[in-house]
Amino acid sequence: MNGMDEDGAGTSEAPSPPPPLEWKFSQVFGERTAGEEVQEVDIISAIEFDKSGDHLATGDRGGRVVLFERTDVRDIIQPLRHPEFRYKTEFQSHEPEFDYLKSLEIEEKINKIRWCQTPNGALFLLSTNDKTIKYWKVQEKKVKRISEMNLDSSLSVGNGCMASSSTSSPGAYLPNGGCLERPYPSLSNDFSFPPGGFSSLRLPVVASQETSLVARCRRVYAHAHDYHINSISNNSDGETFISADDLRINLWNLEISNQSFNIVDVKPTNMEDLTEVITSAEFHPTHCNMLAYSSSKGFIRLIDLRQSALCDSHSQLFEERETPGSRSFFTEIIASISDIKFAKNGRHILSRDYMTLKLWDISMNSGPVAAFQVHEFLRPKLCDLYENDSIFDKFECCLSGDGLRVATGSYSNLFRVFGCVPGSNEAMTLEASKNPMRQVQNPTRPARSLSSLTRVVRRGAENTSIDANGNNYDFTTKLLHLAWHPSENSIACAAANSLYMYYA
Repeated sequence: MNGMDEDGAGTSEAPSPPPPLEWKFSQVFGERTAGEEVQEVDIISAIEFDKSGDHLATGDRGGRVVLFERTDVRDIIQPLRHPEFRYKTEFQSHEPEFDYLKSLEIEEKINKIRWCQTPNGALFLLSTNDKTIKYWKVQEKKVKRISEMNLDSSLSVGNGCMASSSTSSPGAYLPNGGCLERPYPSLSNDFSFPPGGFSSLRLPVVASQETSLVARCRRVYAHAHDYHINSISNNSDGETFISADDLRINLWNLEISNQSFNIVDVKPTNMEDLTEVITSAEFHPTHCNMLAYSSSKGFIRLIDLRQSALCDSHSQLFEERETPGSRSFFTEIIASISDIKFAKNGRHILSRDYMTLKLWDISMNSGPVAAFQVHEFLRPKLCDLYENDSIFDKFECCLSGDGLRVATGSYSNLFRVFGCVPGSNEAMTLEASKNPMRQVQNPTRPARSLSSLTRVVRRGAENTSIDANGNNYDFTTKLLHLAWHPSENSIACAAANSLYMYYA
């Protein structure tokens, strides 16, 4: 334990955990003014960085996808410069639909966004609502315009057909290419040739004056899911992706939109025998044959596509054993996993259930290697949370690119950052505002353990709860979606219709 063996000789010690990060506000897009009412269609429902970290995409409940691009130059001399983004473009990805066979309205809300590999300068991404996945290409198009004409504009002002080369006229055409507003042979007196005619003939000069971003839907993957799609994930092979609903996971080829392969099916013959549903699914970041999916019972299953065409059996099952005597009516509800993420190196899986954040080692299925309490103080309030449906809120989670930290959202527009290196006691609570650190714990308090949580003091609202330390939490403002930059300590999170960005 102290790094010395019995003979007093030194042994190799485990690396010490990194110091806690100091988070600072970077940017906000769509900031609300005091008292401003948020439109339902403007609420952000998905966030995703691309692999380079130079682009960020958000989706909202109105079916729109908004793209941001990085503007700062990465400076080797000043590596602490934080990333800055700017608005790039937006497009309408999905529209509200109606399924006449099932008499079911299909919302336009974007559930997930995933970036695809970019073989050229264009951007490619997948977006999905409850039923339909779309493959988008966003590319810069040059707008070409005629910048120089043969005629003197001062001599042709009166004749619209001579002054403009981009509009057509319903009049008759002369053999030499001229245009008449009145039928031939009645010539217009509005135009006159210069004395001696034109000395030379100049062809129009075409110049590219500006570029515009155009989003084009390349593929539509539809009619493959009977239940709401909760996940899409790209494969590392760059050619395939999966989509998951409550009972099935389908495998698609990006270039084939009319056919998919069902690789996981948990639907029982009799629906009365249904005991669990799929809640999230993701491909392994480097092994194209491996993927993981989570369930409403708190299980994570790792499957190998090489085993069989229909992966009824799993290669690994990750679950945490129940404490004897702790089972209650809410046990299965709060055990349901809302999100899973692979670490960048593929060795760990991060999962989020209602109460905790757990880190799993894929080579050890006896239990999580680390657990972080997020909502433990809400355990006495589970009845109230069930009544107002807050217990069914689905919080996302994310890992830093170096794998040293994890993050997830909470109520009152708060999000938590934990250090997951052995021996680390880093546990930060930040608010999605321009001053994320304004409500921190008293520095005189003793340091908390790895599984504990820094509390904050915040004003309550109409629908609030009070934790053991007397702090209020507002259940009407929840931070469900956030993403960690793939290579830097930068987090983007959504608070209603506002996108906040922080760096450390």
